[in-house]
Parts: sequence; C-alpha cells; structure tokens
Amino acid sequence: MDIQALYERFLRHPHICTDTRKIATGSIFFALRGASFDGNRFALQALEAGCACAVVDDDALPAGDRFVHVPDALSALQQLAALHRRRLGLPVLQITGTNGKTTTKELCAAVLSRKYRVLTTEGNLNNHIGVPLTLLRLTAAHEMAVIETGANHPGEIAQLSALVGADCGLVTNVGRAHLEGFGSLEGVARTKAELYDALRARRAAGEAGRCGTPFVFLHKGDALLEEKAAGLPAVTYGAPGSGADVEGEAVGTGFSLTLRFRFGGGVWHEAATQLVGDYNLPNCLAAAAAGLRFGLDGAEIAEALAAYEPRNNRSQLVDTGRNRLIVDAYNANPTSMASALESFARLSGQQKMLLLGEMRELGDESRSEHRRVGEALARMTGAEVWLVGREWDAVDGPGTWRRFADADAARAALASERPEGRTVLLKGSNGTRLYTLVDAF
Repeated sequence: MDIQALYERFLRHPHICTDTRKIATGSIFFALRGASFDGNRFALQALEAGCACAVVDDDALPAGDRFVHVPDALSALQQLAALHRRRLGLPVLQITGTNGKTTTKELCAAVLSRKYRVLTTEGNLNNHIGVPLTLLRLTAAHEMAVIETGANHPGEIAQLSALVGADCGLVTNVGRAHLEGFGSLEGVARTKAELYDALRARRAAGEAGRCGTPFVFLHKGDALLEEKAAGLPAVTYGAPGSGADVEGEAVGTGFSLTLRFRFGGGVWHEAATQLVGDYNLPNCLAAAAAGLRFGLDGAEIAEALAAYEPRNNRSQLVDTGRNRLIVDAYNANPTSMASALESFARLSGQQKMLLLGEMRELGDESRSEHRRVGEALARMTGAEVWLVGREWDAVDGPGTWRRFADADAARAALASERPEGRTVLLKGSNGTRLYTLVDAF
C-alpha cells in the first residue's frame, strides 16, 4: 500500500497506537520493531482489541483489508506523519539543543497558548518514533505546533527536521552531552546545527509557510550559535545592552527565578516564575521571543511565564516540610551540571546539601568530566556532598564526601539519618534514579 492510500485510511481513523496495552477503538496499529520486541507479534491482538487495521512488515501475517503490509512499519509511520504535517500546513516551531530544550518547549507552548491552539510534544517524545506520533496528533483545530527534537548521534536532527518541516527553529545551546555518540563538542554542534541547515534548505527551495520565509530564534551573545545560524533571519534574545529583539535579566534574590524583559528598548515587564535556577533565564527569554514574533504583548508573556509549573523532575522546587529540594534529576551532562552548581552556589539560606548522580553517555571523556565536576565541588565550601554512581569513584575529594553505589544505597542512608533543615540539589542522569529519593527527604 502506498502512503497516499494509507493516509486516506488515517483520515477515517485518525488515531495511532503502537502499544496493545493502550488500544483505542478504531485506531491504526503500527507494528514497530525494537531491539527486544517485534510489534508484528501483537498485530492480531491489536485487531481483536478494536483497532481498525494494523500496519505490518512481516510477510508471514495474512493478507486482507485489516492487515496493511508495508516494507517497513517505522518508515511508513514517519512518511505518514510528514505527509499529514504538510497537508495541514500550520506554523511549526522546532526546538533542539543540549540543555533546556524540554523546558523551553514547555515555556514556548505556555506563552503561545495564550493566543493560539497549540499542539506540543508530550513529555520527552522527541525521537524517531515520538516525533511522528506527535505530528499525527495534529488536527485542523490546531493553529500551530511546538515540536521538540532530540539526538544522541550525528544525523538524527537532520532526519527529524525532514519530518517536521519547521517554519522556524530554536537551538537552546550546545554543550558536552552524549559524547559517546557525538565524539566531541564539535560533533554536538554540527548535529544541533542540522536544524539550521534544514531551514536554509527550505529557504533555498523558496518554501514559505504561513509565517513567511523560514527563520530562527537565536540567543544573541552565544558565539557558536551565531556562527552556525549565519545567514538565517533571526528573532534574537539576550542580555540588556546586547541589542537583541528581546532583552532580559534575572532580578531579585528569591529562591525561584524572577526576571524582567523588554522589547526593543521599550518598557520592562517582570515575571516571577516557578522555575529554580537562573540558568533558566535564556529559556524564558526564548519563549518571550516566540511570543513577540507571534503577536503577544509583554503582559501576556509575563503572565504565561509566571503561571508555568515545572514538572517531570526538571527545575522543580519541592518543600517536604523537613527540607527544601531542587529536583533537576531528569538528565545531567557536564554543561548542565556546571550551570546547576553555579546557580546553587549563589543561593543563600539553609544548610546546603548536594546529592549528585553520575553523568551517563560520556564515553572516553567520562572520567575526566566527572573529575572536572569534582574540582568545582571542592570549591563549594560548606555544602554537604553525596555522590551516587561508580563514575565518581575516580574523583578525589575530602573524606567528608559521601559515596553510594546507587540510589537504593543513598535511600538507606537517608532513612537512617533523616536530614532536616537542608536546601538540597538533586541532579543526575535519569538512569541514576535520583527522582526516587524525593520522598526520603
């Protein structure tokens, strides 16, 4: 079956499922394959559970109207998503970057939703499966979309950009993450800049969406991003005096980030956010730039930034009654870890405690990067330090530092010692499971 014929079916049954545990009656089941599973084995079960048809790539399955045979089910899903996005033609903002892309995506969606009906990536569904599933959730009722794209190998952003067909793009930053896959910081930069390359290609082809010729949102003052985005029209954001379209800065000394911003040297607008850490300032300014470009005024943007509630263990402030926690335990890499430590060091108040998980996917650079974090920790006086994971074993530090093989070992110590009156930063790669320790405080 060709993609056009499959699309006709999708228009009659506009719901997609890939998991037989989450079947919606009348949906289309895609039999995706993975390293340890084969969706073709569950195709008949999906039909019996109420799916309208199953898209399969196993010739052993029977022919018939309810089995749609294709060469590759994943490729069919991606082609279907790209076709659907082109048919609807609404404005799409694509976001990628090393750090802050999910928070920036959420902030942009929160701001733009003040004026438009916005579809956005749910959670962290930002890969070769999650992106097409998100695009296939678009309907004629939506007025725009904010799509997050992630990568851990070269070429992935280019592939996802081809599906998304973005009208505008935003790279939050480039940092030292997934070095095992990218090989170097330059490898990270080249991959993130594949979004810029896709926008250039659309411009060269004379393509223009509902918001005009393709353009970018750009952090002015980030020399690497400015170099990679050269030649593309940009809506810029940056520090006061930078000459950016949106200028902003952190203000006040509160625990959560309060910022002020203005457009083109105009009046200042202040937003007291619920985000912890002034490293979130560029994320907020990026969202303000998106609001500016799409016709929101400063008051609307400030209200949206203040109302946004962080979740999913990203820059969350949790008061347990005994302790105050900054839970930033969804992900960690050398760049985000350094930013979190710098921000935490500037906080004043209660006795500080750092509970840090190891940073994953750093390849041959892992030990040196962990040592670099250790050197920063050694300069932070007065903070209690707990380290979780074997990658910290090669890091020298004072005998007062506590070391644990895993989160369960740390939990046992917390249960025994019951710390109280602490301001605690929980930061580590998701695989270290530090998020499971919140209730132990």
